[in-house]
Amino acid sequence: MVKVFAKNMSNKQVMTTDGTEIGILNNVVMDVKSGKLEDLIIKPDIGLDTSKYPMEGQYLKISFGAVRSVKDYIVVDRAFIFDQA
Repeated sequence: MVKVFAKNMSNKQVMTTDGTEIGILNNVVMDVKSGKLEDLIIKPDIGLDTSKYPMEGQYLKISFGAVRSVKDYIVVDRAFIFDQA
């Protein structure tokens, strides 16, 4: 994956590979020692059925390994997400 500055990711809409908009990026979890991103913390869209997604409190917690693209949207692999739920 191409390097992306964190400021370019903040408040970006997140969607799955099937086109479902799931929310807006709220925060990221980073391993301090390695500097690698581990998880995306996403504020879910109102009306999204969150029962199928991994949650941390009121936020979706998606492994950074699910990210497929960061452009106008952050696109995450739907199959990867449901494997971790």
